[in-house]
Amino acid sequence: MARDRPDRRTLSRLDVGPLIREARELAGMTQVELAECLGTKQSVVSRWEREVDSPRIDTLGRILSACGFEADLVFRRHDDEDRSQIVERLSWSPTERLRYLQDMLDFEELVTSGRRSVNG
Repeated sequence: MARDRPDRRTLSRLDVGPLIREARELAGMTQVELAECLGTKQSVVSRWEREVDSPRIDTLGRILSACGFEADLVFRRHDDEDRSQIVERLSWSPTERLRYLQDMLDFEELVTSGRRSVNG
């Protein structure tokens, strides 16, 4: 069976415990304070940091957010649309690049003028 994304075990190799501890310490928080922010108990935070237990990925995002950080986790194929657009646009001539820029400026002006007419 062909797979279309990384194996679930791949994420388990991330050292979540030290990551949580470091984020908490950089935020100047105690385990108790972090637990209060998350609506859980200090013992739960301790288990995460000692890697006795692991938080779900959405909980990890909340933990990092409570510590003042943002978590980005994106799985993309190498042939994503973004990549093909970049390759295509790098092949454009200077004239094509200027035409594209002018089109974007015209579109932005259209959107801005539309907002002005809606807002009165």
